Amino acid sequence: MVDSKNFSANDRAAILVEALPYIQEFHGRTVVIKYGGNAMINDELKASVMQDIALMKFVGINVVIIHGGGPEITGFLKKLGKESKFISGLRVTDEETVEIAEMVLDGKINSEIVTLLNRRGLRAVGLSGKDADLICAEKKLATVYEQGEKTKVDIGHVGKVKQVNIQIVNDLISQGYVPVIAPIGVGEDGESYNINADYVAADIAGALKAEKLLLLTDTEGVYKNFEDKQSFISTLKVDDAREFIKSGIISGGMIPKVEACLRALDKGANKAYIIDGRLPHSIILELFTAAGLGTEVG
Repeated sequence: MVDSKNFSANDRAAILVEALPYIQEFHGRTVVIKYGGNAMINDELKASVMQDIALMKFVGINVVIIHGGGPEITGFLKKLGKESKFISGLRVTDEETVEIAEMVLDGKINSEIVTLLNRRGLRAVGLSGKDADLICAEKKLATVYEQGEKTKVDIGHVGKVKQVNIQIVNDLISQGYVPVIAPIGVGEDGESYNINADYVAADIAGALKAEKLLLLTDTEGVYKNFEDKQSFISTLKVDDAREFIKSGIISGGMIPKVEACLRALDKGANKAYIIDGRLPHSIILELFTAAGLGTEVG
């Protein structure tokens, strides 16, 4: 991290002047942040994210946060002696597991984020996707390949977004609040579904016609070849993104992030970015500097 004590008065003024046109551009606009990865675990990074969000709000940007919590859910299950099982990267979620996931996401993580933001002078409000039927969900089946054959496997209370009822979020934004959303959806019969937070963020960003969707992750962005740091992609075109997923250039945990960006754009968000949440103040660096940060998809 740069030591600001070494900055002269002119350096500080130059930073503010560089940020001014971006502050003017985004004033009154909505930015959706998917908050996850190491930035949720490391206390220093957690503090920098909260500071970034506070700055955004105080310069007139509408901020909406969707958070993950997979490691915390795994840790809580382990304490209870319950083993986590994954199929095709998705957690097998029986009735007991979804209750625990909902408790951890909505009761623990969501509440903590709201408290941290409120301590910085913001008015944050925690929401579950079940509140006011914000996230209507349906069952998501895991795709498994066995001997070249593709099959679908029921893995329990794992969901996908069926519909977003965005009115409650718009109401909170209009009253100056920062909505903080846990990725739990509600089914037709009132059952809970645990949903990938990247996809929830995409649908929320699209429904809000957000100026930007920012996905915080534990890598710099997208590479053509992750082993070759010179192959970093700062701007990933939509057609290339789909082709890279199909061909396997984009693989593993990066797939849902790129797919989420594409989904957000398809549904009405203006821009979507994958940025490195391990870098302190990565949100501000992306929003308010000419160099920007991470990979823009679109």
